[in-house]
Amino acid sequence: MAKKGNRVQVILECTEHKDSGMAGTSRYITTKNKKNSPDRMEIKKYNPILKRMTVHKEIK
Repeated sequence: MAKKGNRVQVILECTEHKDSGMAGTSRYITTKNKKNSPDRMEIKKYNPILKRMTVHKEIK
């Protein structure tokens, strides 16, 4: 039997983009170890629509 891994795929979405009123969304897909970091991720990533670094939070 195969063991289930602790790594899961998560989607990160920009928190500042909705407030800006501009069309579209900035999302990134990454993986995290759910055993080491059970809380939602929060990372600074580049938002190409706003053309600057913004905070992206895990959704779902």
